[in-house]
Amino acid sequence: MKITRRVLQFAFLALTIIGVFVVRGDAERWCPFGGVEALYSYVTDGNFTCSLGVSNFYILGAVLLVTLLFRRAFCSYTCPIGTISEWLSVAGRRVGLRPFTLPYRVDRALSMLKYPALVVIVYITWRAGELLFRGFDPCYVLISRHGKDITMWAYIVSGGIVVGSLLLVLPFCRYLCPLAAVFTPFSWLGLTRVTRHTDACTDCGVCTQVCPMNIRVDRIKTVTAPRCTSCLDCVAECPAQADGALTWGPPGKSAKTWPQIALVGVLLACITGAVAATYAFPLPSFVHEQGERPATVATLSLDVAGVTCRGTSSALVETWLNRDDEYAVEGYLKVEIWSAADLATVQVTYDAQQTPPDAIRRAIVTPYIDLLEGTVVRPQFELPGYTPSLDDL
Repeated sequence: MKITRRVLQFAFLALTIIGVFVVRGDAERWCPFGGVEALYSYVTDGNFTCSLGVSNFYILGAVLLVTLLFRRAFCSYTCPIGTISEWLSVAGRRVGLRPFTLPYRVDRALSMLKYPALVVIVYITWRAGELLFRGFDPCYVLISRHGKDITMWAYIVSGGIVVGSLLLVLPFCRYLCPLAAVFTPFSWLGLTRVTRHTDACTDCGVCTQVCPMNIRVDRIKTVTAPRCTSCLDCVAECPAQADGALTWGPPGKSAKTWPQIALVGVLLACITGAVAATYAFPLPSFVHEQGERPATVATLSLDVAGVTCRGTSSALVETWLNRDDEYAVEGYLKVEIWSAADLATVQVTYDAQQTPPDAIRRAIVTPYIDLLEGTVVRPQFELPGYTPSLDDL
């Protein structure tokens, strides 16, 4: 069981590193916690927080589905921070570092810290419209390629997790991870659970000793704690496993353990489905509507360079499509933007009887002259393949 989980951990950690440093992809858009941070602004005004996208929603949905089935299996099988922290704990033991075992009540009290952490992070993100937590995020250290927007605090927090993982088992995952707090209500409803069969159990306590979440498996009949990650270490290490002392699966009288491959298969299927849904059902990252919709409308789809996030999307609308000079666009009703690092897709719905499509293109790339200030503002956007007339420039 442990070998299967190690292989999956290694595969996802390697995929993350290759995606970030070799392919140079935007791994932040595949973080399930990004879906939590983006939810409020998207529901209220149809806009994503910068650096986030629909993929965050789909991967969050996939992970929550996995949690409903297998509790916090995402944490122990695929999360790169969980993997690194766990491996550090293993490495520490192999060189003679014995992790501290906190008193049970202290451990439970510390585990409550992740809930105020979740509230503070989400509240600040929603109010600011920016990922301010990024400056303290250990995961961002891994996926950021150490760019200019990373802060020293992120390295300090990451260093604290490294040191803490050598002294305690999974300290960040157990006490501070805000995503773990999100998982709690879903994990409470988790379908599978570890069951201790008292007729076969020898009360040796090994199951509790090896549990990374400090669950007292040897004192309960069924593990219903939402912090259970379905790592199955307790089942694998049970001396009476052959006699069926510990089993894992849905609740019931059966003394048979579900095959771990079922968990792996569902986990991979959910994540693959989230990736496929991102490309099959893309949602705009920015939506702006105005005016009353006439009986007939037209839609213009443009590839625009320079629209990379919420801020530039807002600038495109407020400064250029809402301009008040001779190049003002009359009759546009709705703007939907799929922002991207290279070419964003901008879809404009407009009244064709009021505005020709070329007027929209011209408004985006033509400099704006402020007669009151005596200044010229040049657009930050480009339409590949389109050049306005010299009179416009």
